[in-house]
Order: sequence, then C-alpha cells, then structure tokens
Amino acid sequence: MDPVSLVYYAIICGVLCWAGPRIGGPVPRVLAGVIVGVLAAGVLPALKGMLGG
Repeated sequence: MDPVSLVYYAIICGVLCWAGPRIGGPVPRVLAGVIVGVLAAGVLPALKGMLGG
C-alpha cells in the first residue's frame, strides 16, 4: 500500500472510530461504515490524481 493510501485510510478510520459511539446502535454504525468506506474508496483516485500520484 502506498503512503498516500495508508494515511488517507488512517484518517478516515480514525474519524469514523471517533464518531462511532455518537451514531447509535450496531446497525447504524455498520451502515455508516459501509457508506463512508464506499465514498472514501470512490474519492481516493481523484485525490491521488490531484496530488500527482
């Protein structure tokens, strides 16, 4: 895994972990994780393109 991806997903996971208890029960947290994961994976290629990677 390249450093940009590693830092990017570390930040995404850290924010999601911080927000998790505020989201609610297990089902809403899982749904939030799935949505954030899909969005994060969709944004990463554009972000890497802007950074020249």
